[in-house]
Amino acid sequence: MLAGHLSALADSGPDLLVALDFDGTLAPIVDDPENATALPAAAGVIGRLAQHCRGVAIITGRPVDQVLRLGDLEKVADSIEEGTFVVLGQYGNERWDADQRVTESAPPPEGLAGFREALPGLLDQVGVHPWIEDKGLAVALHTRRLPEPAHSYGELLPVISGAAAAHGLVTEPGRQVIEIRGAGTDKGTVLSALTEELAARAVLFAGDDLGDLEAFRAVDGLHAAGMATLKVCSGSEEESALAPLADVVVDGPAGVLALLDDLTDRLRSASASE
Repeated sequence: MLAGHLSALADSGPDLLVALDFDGTLAPIVDDPENATALPAAAGVIGRLAQHCRGVAIITGRPVDQVLRLGDLEKVADSIEEGTFVVLGQYGNERWDADQRVTESAPPPEGLAGFREALPGLLDQVGVHPWIEDKGLAVALHTRRLPEPAHSYGELLPVISGAAAAHGLVTEPGRQVIEIRGAGTDKGTVLSALTEELAARAVLFAGDDLGDLEAFRAVDGLHAAGMATLKVCSGSEEESALAPLADVVVDGPAGVLALLDDLTDRLRSASASE
């Protein structure tokens, strides 16, 4: 089944867009998100792949600068002679590409400053004090380091979601993290826009978490429109929402890189035979 999907994508060759989540997909999940480095092979795999398809994109909730640093991904820009490599951070509110190497950023969403001011009181109200990550355009609350992370997460989510909505913001649940950000964009809208921008005619998306659901739905829409597509779930015991919706489930970030290596080989062979 996987071989058939990869062959169809390889036949699309120069028209293929490969889009990837970062945490849990290229980088293993760890207790401290500041230490969530991509697997050492990731930059090389992406660099090779980008030379044989329309483009490779990282679409993530992280700020762009974190992704470049934790993934050592600026070296991708040094390695590709043709093709596109772009990092779309904070759900598309930040953009960096291999050509210009400049990060473009949207302004902070209205309501975020008020939410930040209200947050300490909300946490006191719940009696749970997670690690707070201020991303500039969003705020993330991590419960992974707490003694009972799942229980704390469940206690926080309804209160935080209600407060976010009151400030005109949206809540993005994840693997022991609750992110509060502006409305109007998600990984699905970002993926669809990039597909149109690059005039891609085939799309692969790989993700691992609830924040990737909208991207999966966007891929479904592209498939219904006649494109060759592949939805890849980076599997884990911690999150199972994506697995039933995926075309293929692989064993975490290492499995994602192995699949991308296989795809690159097929794209190279298809190109050589033309």
